[in-house]
Amino acid sequence: MNTTMKAIIYTQYGSPDVIQFKEVEKPTPKDGEVLIKVHAASVNAGDWIYLRGTPWLFRLAAGLLKPKNIFLGADVAGRVQAVGKNVNQFQPGDEVFGDLSACGRGTFAEYVCASETALVLKPTNTPFEEAAAVPVAAVTALQGLQSRGQIQPGQKVVINGASGGVGTFAVQIAKAFGAEVTAVCSTRNVSRMRSIGADHVIDYTQEDFTQNGQQYDFILAANGYRPISDYKRALSPEGTYVMTGGAMAQMFEAMLLGPLVSMTGNKKMGNIMAKPDKENLAFMKELLEAGKVKPVIDRCYPLSEVAEAIRYLEAGHAQGKVVITVQSGN
Repeated sequence: MNTTMKAIIYTQYGSPDVIQFKEVEKPTPKDGEVLIKVHAASVNAGDWIYLRGTPWLFRLAAGLLKPKNIFLGADVAGRVQAVGKNVNQFQPGDEVFGDLSACGRGTFAEYVCASETALVLKPTNTPFEEAAAVPVAAVTALQGLQSRGQIQPGQKVVINGASGGVGTFAVQIAKAFGAEVTAVCSTRNVSRMRSIGADHVIDYTQEDFTQNGQQYDFILAANGYRPISDYKRALSPEGTYVMTGGAMAQMFEAMLLGPLVSMTGNKKMGNIMAKPDKENLAFMKELLEAGKVKPVIDRCYPLSEVAEAIRYLEAGHAQGKVVITVQSGN
């Protein structure tokens, strides 16, 4: 039995140039863990944050001078190959998907061990590549739409940054909740937004949705940068603004100014730090199986080209998710 595997590692902080594609020891599942034969993974903003070790405060947890954990990758879809002691939910052969960011990461590899609490059975109607695109981005979108006041049917909802990984899920999830959805994106993504169910599409190169006189019940900012005052102007009197991703300036404004705005009126403004959640992932599985959500994949890279995949995502032009294919199958 082979005791080694191919994996992506990094032993120092830096650009994608420091990434290595190497033969390493194949992991063995501990109590409560399963060994997954990885079929696909996907790239998230968190991967280049770990890779670069920025902002510096991040290194207090990840390692000051070099990374404590040399493996990258949080999203996974694959087959259970072996189980450790006290595993009750899965058995060898099960097809699973999940977010391993809370239990060691390491999905950019041929095999990875994961706590059974991080995994859900993969939807039978969803290929591994699509399933791998779901956990981090879709749960982030779901938690954003459910935070600071549950999104309600009939609400007018804006998704700013609608064409990215989180945004493409947010558009579809908001529609599944019965909202009237306006997607804000660039010219090249307008038709894609209509194809995934947006009721209205605003090309931000042609129109400023915060200046058109419209007011919205819920604004989810998934990318880009706008001053928080712009979002406040575009909210209805009791509207909600949630920031889930984008520029550092936007994040700090949402964290620091959002609570002040929320205390001085009926508008709720702030940000969320999404966390892995098995119940949220199980809910996404239901939406996938019902055909209400379909992952949007921009492009796929083989495991050996993770560095190029991260470069592409970091450039900020991905239309949907960037996926890493590891094993063929489904």
